[in-house]
Amino acid sequence: MEEYQNGSEGSFNSEEAENVVKEGIESVLGGDDYSQTHVNKWTAAVVERCLTQLVKLNKPYKYIVTCSVMQKTGAGLHTANSCYWDTSMDGSCTVRWENRTMYCVVSVFAVCIA
Repeated sequence: MEEYQNGSEGSFNSEEAENVVKEGIESVLGGDDYSQTHVNKWTAAVVERCLTQLVKLNKPYKYIVTCSVMQKTGAGLHTANSCYWDTSMDGSCTVRWENRTMYCVVSVFAVCIA
């Protein structure tokens, strides 16, 4: 993943976004074991929580947040994304989280509106 200018004026701060995402995942999934019946609720809650906290940062961005939850079964998972945008202002980050029974992958895409 390409690194963006963290903390410079006007640019997307991927480290700040990663912290928001990690907190969002942990607050929703932290103590739970994988349960197929809860996956839809969990993914929706993670996305909503992350999006709400990103908007509270009051930055001039439109955000797109995706979340995947997968049971740990030994199966492989490969993901990729690509964007065509202004890398000096726009940005993205992906956070991979796991516990003993599941993986969670959240991607955030931030498009500057200023």
